[in-house]
Amino acid sequence: MSIPLFDRMREHTDGVSDQRGVPSFHIDQVDHPEQDLIVRILDDQAALPGVVRMREWARAALAVRPGETALDLGSGTGTEVVELAALVGEAGRAIGIDPNPAMLAVARERAMNVKAEFIEGSAYDLPLPDASVDAVRCERVYQHLDDPAKATAEIARVLRPGGRVVLIDSDWSTAIFHPGDPEVIAALQQRMEANSPNRNSGRHLRGRLVQAGLLIDDIGSEAVIWELESMLAMWAVASERAVADGMITPAQRDRILADIEHGAETGDHHFSVTMFAVVAHKP
Repeated sequence: MSIPLFDRMREHTDGVSDQRGVPSFHIDQVDHPEQDLIVRILDDQAALPGVVRMREWARAALAVRPGETALDLGSGTGTEVVELAALVGEAGRAIGIDPNPAMLAVARERAMNVKAEFIEGSAYDLPLPDASVDAVRCERVYQHLDDPAKATAEIARVLRPGGRVVLIDSDWSTAIFHPGDPEVIAALQQRMEANSPNRNSGRHLRGRLVQAGLLIDDIGSEAVIWELESMLAMWAVASERAVADGMITPAQRDRILADIEHGAETGDHHFSVTMFAVVAHKP
């Protein structure tokens, strides 16, 4: 690589708070001083082929029709709300709900020429009437929720009879990181997951929906392969904070960064995690 990997990793994390460490996506903590970094990470992830395929599968399974009301819960940068707007058409409603005002501002700016609504709100108290929504999608939100059962009950509340929902989330116990010392990788994973209350939420999605009284229609999965560039920001901050917290030594940090750089130069690297999607409807 023409620029040392460690320097590139630092470039990805300029301005990240040392106190916060790994950028937090924790939905119950919406004060994000690392906003620009979070947007960058979300954009990188949205471009991953595995995420693109999972989203296309979920859209087909949800089968949103013209004139319907469709909701993206945890709408982030608004990418999928724009997709929903195209499906519901002029007669329908495409709504994005997110608890983070700064993220909503990003979404509104990006969708300024689209018939879409972006509303500040909590997954635990959706600002929508009972039985008012035809289709709900919620992607990679549950791993960041302290009370996923309450959020699922809210989804069930706002769905009309016959309304559909697709929950998509990762199961971080399926993650594979290569190359590197397994013990150091485990420490970095622990550091990166510190702000994720439900690191294995992917395996619980079906149960959440059943417990909320919804009927399961389909289940899908995708092992999302992350390109090295997509991992740099999180890897960089995690390694720095793991040293600061005494979880790994500076020598271990330097060794694993050298291993990753060698993997990048030789093409011998692999970063993946399995995402699961569950489709259900309200009887």
